[in-house]
Amino acid sequence: MSRRLISSGSSFEAEVGYSRAVVVDGWVLVSGTTGFDYATMEIAEDVAAQAEQTFRNIDAALRQAGASMADVVRVHYLLPDATDWPFCWPVTRAWLGEVRPAATMIVAALHDPRMKIEIEVTARLPQA
Repeated sequence: MSRRLISSGSSFEAEVGYSRAVVVDGWVLVSGTTGFDYATMEIAEDVAAQAEQTFRNIDAALRQAGASMADVVRVHYLLPDATDWPFCWPVTRAWLGEVRPAATMIVAALHDPRMKIEIEVTARLPQA
């Protein structure tokens, strides 16, 4: 079994002990990702802006792994406030509207009260 770890450089990865993504046997498993800009460790207040940054973070991890958003087959959305979910739809449609992966939205508390959305994806490497 081949296994490769992908890091975003986020301080959370080292502090908590996880990888942004793991590539194993043709699959890319991207950890729950939030809207922090990892270069500045800042996060927007607006849920749609957080969703956009979250997808940019996920896209970067997928590209490091050799995949793209077009390779996403499953997505989990986690939001502490279900009423925020419709504000994210234009962003999710822009990033995954053509791909249309299997998806689930879960209402759950997140680690930091500034976080309004967390997204986890699974992708299949194109050559696999």
